[in-house]
Amino acid sequence: MKIGSVAEIVRHPVKSFRGETVQAVRLMDYGLLGDRSHALLEEERPGRYLTITQYPGMARWRAEFAGEDSLDRYPDVRVVSPDGRVFRWGDGQLLAELSRLSGRRVSFVSYTPQEVPLGAIEEEPVQLVSRASVAEMERLWGEGAIDWRRFRPNLLLDLDGNEPFREEQWYGRTMRIGPEAAIRLERPCERCMIITVDPDTADKSPSLLKTVAKKRQNRFGVYGTVVKTGMIRTGDELMLED
Repeated sequence: MKIGSVAEIVRHPVKSFRGETVQAVRLMDYGLLGDRSHALLEEERPGRYLTITQYPGMARWRAEFAGEDSLDRYPDVRVVSPDGRVFRWGDGQLLAELSRLSGRRVSFVSYTPQEVPLGAIEEEPVQLVSRASVAEMERLWGEGAIDWRRFRPNLLLDLDGNEPFREEQWYGRTMRIGPEAAIRLERPCERCMIITVDPDTADKSPSLLKTVAKKRQNRFGVYGTVVKTGMIRTGDELMLED
């Protein structure tokens, strides 16, 4: 059964930095190729990542791969600061700047194209939201427009019928994305303070999280696991399997 199409695909080469919109990408077992493949580790908290939770300004830093995708190795990661300075991932000046701004000693970590640990990706490899659900959440909040990037999904969907939260009716079912790939819809995404951070300004709107908690039992968006790897593309049809 056809249920809609892919409106946007976003991957985050650096965990908690602003992601990059891509027209096509390979869906791997761990999610989108290169998603959260690079991160910052906190030296005072062994094994823990620096995220927007600790340093909200991370939402304004932009990261993108500066080259063609490859299953052998990643191209260089290009990092752009909020004031427009350009760094290369691994640059000591970048590390010093992020340590200074966050007030924490951090170090670089990166993973291979073949495997990114779930701790970097989050609980499940793929997160999706629909435009209709974002629009309804905006209505429920009632304090202005909601930029869907606050929710940091990998896939923004246009679902047939524009019924909000329709994607939550399909837990346990498989959704095919285009002719090659498929995911299984697993469970709702439990939200945290990250959604309160404006992706352009890093200003906080605590009332948004309070609204999600009150109106939506703190749930918004859907997590999925990968059933079949393959290329996915903007505009791909979405098919729900029986």
